[in-house]
Amino acid sequence: MKVKIIHKETITPSSPTPSHLKTLHLSFMDQLVPEVYVPLLLFYPNPTTHEKSSILKTSLSETLTHFYPLAGKFQYNDSICCDDHGAAFVEARVNCRVSKILENPDAEMLKHLFPAAFESTQALTGHLLLVQVNFFECGGMAIAINISHKVADAFTLSTFTKIWARVAQGHPVLLPADSFGALTYLYPPQDFLNASKPLAEYTQEQCMIRRFVFDASRIAALQFKAASASVTNPTRIEVVSALIWKCAMEASRSNSGSIRPSVCSQPVNMRKRSGKPFVENVLGNFVWFFKAITVEGEVDLQSLVATFRKCMEDFKVNYRNGVSVELAYQTIKESAKLLEKEGMDSYTCTSWCRFPFYETNFGWGKPSWVSIPYALKNKFYLMDANDGNGIEAYVTLLEEDMTIFESNQELLAYASLNPSVIY
Repeated sequence: MKVKIIHKETITPSSPTPSHLKTLHLSFMDQLVPEVYVPLLLFYPNPTTHEKSSILKTSLSETLTHFYPLAGKFQYNDSICCDDHGAAFVEARVNCRVSKILENPDAEMLKHLFPAAFESTQALTGHLLLVQVNFFECGGMAIAINISHKVADAFTLSTFTKIWARVAQGHPVLLPADSFGALTYLYPPQDFLNASKPLAEYTQEQCMIRRFVFDASRIAALQFKAASASVTNPTRIEVVSALIWKCAMEASRSNSGSIRPSVCSQPVNMRKRSGKPFVENVLGNFVWFFKAITVEGEVDLQSLVATFRKCMEDFKVNYRNGVSVELAYQTIKESAKLLEKEGMDSYTCTSWCRFPFYETNFGWGKPSWVSIPYALKNKFYLMDANDGNGIEAYVTLLEEDMTIFESNQELLAYASLNPSVIY
């Protein structure tokens, strides 16, 4: 597959950003997240509308008026200069049919459809938001979005794509005027996070990313297997997360030749858990996390599910009134001490399930497939399959761990390794 760039331009907001909104100070949650790009890939195999690029560009310009920080510039870990600098818009031609990718959706191949590498920074790309529209020989298309994590979590990205699609169809924008900036007042930036260099950097290691699909019937079987006296009704996220973590642990321990303690972090959307009014739809980064830990030599699915459930219940109690700066600082210190321990394996499992990415209709139908080929070491990303019932998991591990992980028979009893996309 070859991807040829045929056009590049910068899309600016259709109306200038008012002077009182020119500077958006980061919240301390914005300060905490790494400066990487969050990817999203939407496939439309049979769009019927002509002038697709024109529709996308015009509607993007209008959408940026409401999402004005995305058209700004990042001023290191302090603020966004909302100067209407604009978003990158790239058009590309791909020398194959879209079915070639959907029949064998290799995650490494999908990276070539994006305008920027996920580990890039604004200093390298010049923009906080980049869009690449890929046209295939058959007339199909794929819209690839890179959005800076410094201004957006999954909820914000989902809201952006939903509003952009509504604007493309001529619908009015339903977005509160204070959607951006509200979190800064609730969680002001902290000087100790305003370092001159990143708090964490992603090292380039030899990793592999793989896509696994759990269909609804096998998730139900997994839930039945994972149920216990302590957790009689495990959720689909709990059982899929627990199985992936279990198999990743087994792969790491097999290669290291030792029983290594393991921690699995899970981000939690705080918009409905903060105990604060009027924050259910705020934009930016509004997530916190819990850490599940196991030091046991033998781990089973039921015990890991029970660990996740207890961690979530403790989380609800500990953060029933939201995340205070003091509590956040204490959590960061404890997490740093934990990760500094010799021989500790650390994983993160992020769920994008139930975000309505499959509803993104720009006027030529809903996407037949949505992908998030996010390749960062020891990260697991879950999202809905295109039938709305199954789960797709994108797993990135060190090469030597992935070789064992992807052949784990317990995993393959419940998940298919990179099956074709049915559309």
